Amino acid sequence: MKRIDAVYQKLKELDKRTGVSASEIADSLGLSRANASNDLNKLCKEGKAVKVGKKPVLFKLVEDISEDDKKPSLDKFLEKNPSLFSAVEQAKAAILYPPHGMHMLILGETGVGKSMFAELIHGYAIEIGRMSEDSPFIVFNCADYANNPQLLVSQLFGCQKGAYTGADCDKAGLIEKADGGIFFLDEIHRLPPEGQEMLFTLMDKGTFRRLGESDIDRKSNALIISATTENPNSILLNTFMRRIPMIIRLPNLKERSMEERFNLICHFIREESSKLSRQIIVSVNSMKAFLSYNCPNNIGQLKTDIQLACAKAYADFILNKKEEIKISSIDLPQHIRNGLYMETEHRQLWNKFLEINKRYYVFDKNEESILLEGDESKDNIYEIIDLKMRELKSKGLTGKELDREMEKDIRDYFKKYFYKVNKMIDVSDIENIVGVEIIKTVEEIIKFAEKQMKKESSKELYCGMALHIYNAVERIKRNRKIINPQLNKIRTEHSKEFNIALDCLKIIERTLDISMPIDEAGFLTMLFVYDGKEVKDQENENVKVIVIAHGNATATSMAETANSLLGTKYAIGINAPLDEKPQQVISRLKTYLKNTNLKSDILFLVDMGSLATFGEEIEKEFGIRTKTIPLVSTLHVIEATRKAMMGNSLDEVYDETLKVNAFIESDRQSEDMSSQVRGKMLIATICTTGEGSAVAIKNILEQHLDYDDNIFEIVPINLVGAENVYSKLRNIEKENKVLCIVSSFKIDTSIPQYGLHEVLSLEAIKSIQKLIDVENTYLKMGDTLSNQLKNINSKEALKDIRKFISSIENELNMKVDSNALIGIALHIACMIDKLRGGDSVDEFFNREEYILQNYELYYIVKKSCESLNTKYDISILDDEICYIMTFFNYKTILSNTLN
Repeated sequence: MKRIDAVYQKLKELDKRTGVSASEIADSLGLSRANASNDLNKLCKEGKAVKVGKKPVLFKLVEDISEDDKKPSLDKFLEKNPSLFSAVEQAKAAILYPPHGMHMLILGETGVGKSMFAELIHGYAIEIGRMSEDSPFIVFNCADYANNPQLLVSQLFGCQKGAYTGADCDKAGLIEKADGGIFFLDEIHRLPPEGQEMLFTLMDKGTFRRLGESDIDRKSNALIISATTENPNSILLNTFMRRIPMIIRLPNLKERSMEERFNLICHFIREESSKLSRQIIVSVNSMKAFLSYNCPNNIGQLKTDIQLACAKAYADFILNKKEEIKISSIDLPQHIRNGLYMETEHRQLWNKFLEINKRYYVFDKNEESILLEGDESKDNIYEIIDLKMRELKSKGLTGKELDREMEKDIRDYFKKYFYKVNKMIDVSDIENIVGVEIIKTVEEIIKFAEKQMKKESSKELYCGMALHIYNAVERIKRNRKIINPQLNKIRTEHSKEFNIALDCLKIIERTLDISMPIDEAGFLTMLFVYDGKEVKDQENENVKVIVIAHGNATATSMAETANSLLGTKYAIGINAPLDEKPQQVISRLKTYLKNTNLKSDILFLVDMGSLATFGEEIEKEFGIRTKTIPLVSTLHVIEATRKAMMGNSLDEVYDETLKVNAFIESDRQSEDMSSQVRGKMLIATICTTGEGSAVAIKNILEQHLDYDDNIFEIVPINLVGAENVYSKLRNIEKENKVLCIVSSFKIDTSIPQYGLHEVLSLEAIKSIQKLIDVENTYLKMGDTLSNQLKNINSKEALKDIRKFISSIENELNMKVDSNALIGIALHIACMIDKLRGGDSVDEFFNREEYILQNYELYYIVKKSCESLNTKYDISILDDEICYIMTFFNYKTILSNTLN
């Protein structure tokens, strides 16, 4: 087979939508790029292939060329930049004008894309055959030589030897190099009058002379495109302006549509993707910021800002701080992030261009962009538990009575919960209430749960899960505890669903970047348990939100805004023109209520005056419960509508709407508290060869470990010698716990330690990560146990339970995974608490036989129980020992030992 035939076959194999480069063909066949390029050009001449694009030039088979491929690049550019229609048409006319085209002047502010547009014109001239493929595009910025007119002119036209001091040889100018192509003169207003005059002859006759020449006329068939940010009539010679028949003005970024700006952003990110030969992932919030931030230097600044964001993301990627080249809004400079604060102005446009029910855009060098895939209600389980616990304790209920009442309330809540969710608006509307990120999280949870439980989940579970997680996240953000007093009972009775729920917590933590307490697993478990169970109609219709305000369109405008943002038609607006009497307004309101046969409770949002009394009159006449909030704002309407859509009661919608202004303050307080975490757990990197080595080890660990830096910290320690390492460690341990040590030498301590070579080779990473994960689990257990235990101190108990579990792990030479650890710790804590309170333990079925079959394990657990018996003055009997043994059975040991 001839080489050209092999190239043709390989082009067929590799051909893709965007085309194939000569380098790709060469690499595939083991040829030099020159030979591959030569054969590909021959195939083009034979009509078997065509060239598409430039820099790099790509090749495609003729049969694969679509109508879109045949379009010149300038036409494709116009499709995505319609505001440049006049500019593009002018440019085309200038290029097509016989015999060699018209010279052009491009006007526009700094950064509007004058250079890019000039280059597009050059590409267009090549694509339509007005210029050859190798025609030059020479760029010259007149500002670079503005202070030295003589040198500037010599750069443009060249110079003869001896023309000026330092001109020691003949030199060709840029005009000569641009022959047959385009000469782009940027900032033409910086060209001195003598330089402009020297261009006259070139423009008129196509001839010029080098600086210092007097008798030689040189020719250059270069089309001149000049550009300026200034008013040309005030800074350019009139005689120069008369020689430029085509003046093109480019609009600034503010004058261009949001859609055009979106297309520019995508184009620039794809350019960076091409340079890096990797995908770039950009969060939707980052796209919002790029679309909306103030960009005074126009497209040039936009491109630079995008390049810097991509460069930072790439740096994080190669330093292993991120697994992908990903741009998140938190990584953007503040002046770009400010674009996110223009939400009110741009929300509708974002919805149109960003499809914000997705989370990320993925940009590929050869592809178009691809879309990848919080407030609190009293009608949620957390508030119910808080109120009920206070109520029952105030009545003096404790122990089993308290447990029974709480269990009943939790079960009743979930029975009713699914009924309310069943009445909710559809799934697409849920997104407008809870936000895109929670919806994506729920989708992942549902998919995971369906696989684990081998059954399809209901729509009610989808919506219910979304609303529940939304409330949970908002509660955590406000630094309010999540308590599930029935956690251990739920874990015992629904062990399968509970284990699935534990894994779902990890999904929530990963996707929403928030730490979830173990108590939440109990609530998720109940959602899984009640999914699909039939519930009876126990509720009235949802609360109706009616806005009444003075003015011809005030109320309807606020209602429409809220409905539009939430994607619904829920809120009702009734205008009260200033020239209309209150009696007429309430008459219209009553007519509306009669015509719609409304029977649900109503929340009235009014602005002032007598409108605030309408609720009382409606209650008397219609027998409908109402509440009224005066001094209404659009934010109040949005909040009230969202709460009502979620199925909350009138009192709850009323109370939560009144708290609108408190949300921001709550978030701020939460952030302040989270920044005051003290007593971190440390990973100490110790080295005697200089601080740089310890810091280097720290950097490696930071890149490869997943941890919360509010809780854990990697601390480099430099020692002159090993003699003072113990005193340093003692000082550190006074306020912090040392999780493990990475050291260049062995230290006599019980703290887990790893050698430098183990970290450098990454062998130790998995082991250190397990230590971190276990600590995270115990940290969550702390708050959980404080709410579960009535007869013992939870913090002390947790310490003892840790020692108890560790002693068994050491005896069995194994490590319990985090899910099992939660179950063991909860079980043992509740067991000790029961025994201390004088309660009995359930009998273990087939106890004697089970002990005989697992006698070695029985002996180990019984021995470890001695410390708990002594400490808490209890007696852990064989029934309970058997229950504990089930957590350490043979399969668990085998699986963890193998791992």
